[in-house]
Amino acid sequence: MSKGDHIYFNCGGYSHHGIDCGDGTVIHYTKNQGNISRVSWDSFASGKTVFLREYGSSDLPSVVIQRAESRLGENAYNLFGNNCEHFATWCKTGIHASEQVKNAGSTAGGASGSGAAVAGSIGVVSAAGAAAGLSGAGIMSGLATVGGVVGGGAVAGIGVLGMAPAAITTLAMNSVLEDDENLTSEEREARAVGRTMTTVGAAVGTAGAVGAVATCGTAGLSAIGITSGLATVGATVGGGMAAGVAITVAAPAVAAAAVGYGAYCFWKWISE
Repeated sequence: MSKGDHIYFNCGGYSHHGIDCGDGTVIHYTKNQGNISRVSWDSFASGKTVFLREYGSSDLPSVVIQRAESRLGENAYNLFGNNCEHFATWCKTGIHASEQVKNAGSTAGGASGSGAAVAGSIGVVSAAGAAAGLSGAGIMSGLATVGGVVGGGAVAGIGVLGMAPAAITTLAMNSVLEDDENLTSEEREARAVGRTMTTVGAAVGTAGAVGAVATCGTAGLSAIGITSGLATVGATVGGGMAAGVAITVAAPAVAAAAVGYGAYCFWKWISE
């Protein structure tokens, strides 16, 4: 580590950040007092392993230290708007930002949005069919009606209903993995791969959901096959056809997140 470095250590579900002054001291937002202080390296590290936050571009060490020192004594800590990572990132780049806060917000928003979309999809199936409700006939006619919007049948209906949760999850993942010119080239490349594979994952999830219904059913993708397939899929969580619809509709969103983030992590690993 050297003068002006952005350093951090992991605390389980979050990380704590500071600026290395290059003289055995660190300036950071103290966790207990909630103010910006200069402390010894050992006091900052608290026995934990300290890591370097790497940047593709950042300001000169002298500017970084000047910024850090200019806020010594500040007591305006806010977890979501002015935390230790906001401070350290601002010192390095002049940009007030926190990856932890951004990622938490995007993930929570994506999860709640996708959940609402899945619940809404069940409502659409219930209301759209010729036989209203969530009986076997109601679900099948509802799926067929939804699929008819794109010129298909019940199978197409499953794919159409999965589009909304998948789109919401894709937007959330794109926010988590958004590009930033201040990042290293390796990190930016890994994020680009992750964003691309998120979209691929959504498509794979849709195909996988339809394939699972066909495999679990008694007669492929015929009406009887879809009915029995959805019932079998739903039975894995103790439900029936309605639960099967919920699982298959959610599958593209789950796959989008898993494939996208997995590809990002894998690309970072092989780059290192």
